[in-house]
Amino acid sequence: MKTMKKRTFLSVIFTLILSVVLASCSSNETTDPSSSTGNAGKSGNKVTITVWHAMTDLTAEAMDAVVKAFEAKNSNIKINSVYIAQQGEGKNEKLLAAIAGGNAPDVAYFDRFEVATWAAQGSLTDVSSYAASSGVNADKFYPFAWEEVNFEGKLYAMPTTTDARLVFYNKDHFTAAGLDPENPPKTIQQLEEAAEKLTIKDGKRFKQIGFIPWYGQGWFYSWGWSFGGEFMDTAGKVTANNPKNVEALTWIANYAKKYNIEDIASFTDSQGTTTMDPFFTGQLSMQVSGPWTVSQAEKFNPDMNYGVFSIPTPTGDNHTTWSGGWATVMPKGSKKPEAAWEFMKFFSSEEGQEIFSEISGDFSVIDTVNEKLGYKEHPVFKKFIEVLPVSNARPVMTQGSLYWNELANAVDLATRGEDPKTLLDKVNENVSKALKQ
Repeated sequence: MKTMKKRTFLSVIFTLILSVVLASCSSNETTDPSSSTGNAGKSGNKVTITVWHAMTDLTAEAMDAVVKAFEAKNSNIKINSVYIAQQGEGKNEKLLAAIAGGNAPDVAYFDRFEVATWAAQGSLTDVSSYAASSGVNADKFYPFAWEEVNFEGKLYAMPTTTDARLVFYNKDHFTAAGLDPENPPKTIQQLEEAAEKLTIKDGKRFKQIGFIPWYGQGWFYSWGWSFGGEFMDTAGKVTANNPKNVEALTWIANYAKKYNIEDIASFTDSQGTTTMDPFFTGQLSMQVSGPWTVSQAEKFNPDMNYGVFSIPTPTGDNHTTWSGGWATVMPKGSKKPEAAWEFMKFFSSEEGQEIFSEISGDFSVIDTVNEKLGYKEHPVFKKFIEVLPVSNARPVMTQGSLYWNELANAVDLATRGEDPKTLLDKVNENVSKALKQ
């Protein structure tokens, strides 16, 4: 009799506990947008998602503005915006650890250059289905930006900001050297001729140097594409030793030999950054750089008379450039994927892009936004905007960082006398081997 009463009592307790658990689960299913039937922004309770970023100063203000605008339009989603200093190219250890530990943020601001590598290792969420259901596709974005956020036919990020590379030049230097400041070089030969006239040397010491192809943002990608080369074919095969790339590196090697690489190295090693940048101090007449140089010039040499022109090509036409930039990603393990997607989608929309770029000064990945913000009317920025539609993205591959480093090393060795073709053959071999592992 006592045993039966005990069993009855336990049965009642178990039933009560089970009913509480089921009620709790039912409640979670109707309020959590990460559930299969969840509907972000439509439920009665507010959902909070965490966004990691590494933005400071103006970009931090821009992010705050985007968050406020998003929350105003999506009253049921709150953004917990968290600054993480370790975010950035090659510095994502904290994010990787969070993903591995099951504590990933719902969204992270991410360098597009790293998307393929992280997608391949399973650290990012494929958002293709979210984009398809939202009607988001490549149509409104610059082609290179959309290319960088896709890997093996799947979408892993949403592009936000971008940049490009052009040649900045000192117009007063041009005038003093007898060059037309309103007619900068278009061909490689014209660039060489201008550089020679602009260079002033006292023995082994440069008092003024016209141009250094590999200085600043003069990475080899710039010259390979400008010479008509390519770095990866449509089948995903590495093509570092493309004949046009070899031609470009040979030109760089000959340039280094003409001006003596040790003398150039002595010049560059003695230079500083920002206020002591040789372009701002009047010691370097031309340099490859990006749009951020405009704000630097306003700060460090506001009276400088300068302009920009497209990176020259052998023929003087088919000018191009390459662009990097940022994106939002949904790390693997995001607990509120639908709400996370809503924020990613908003940030990359025309409204989100306009809010962010107007404050940060970054270029948008959407042409109409750049036009609306007046970049197409700016005397310098307009040159960047004009070239963006034909800009290139660095090869979308899992060994992007290795490829970058191998090419940089090849340039360094070529300027010091090693054979360009042999060097690029070696780059091809090393990167191809790494891709197969």
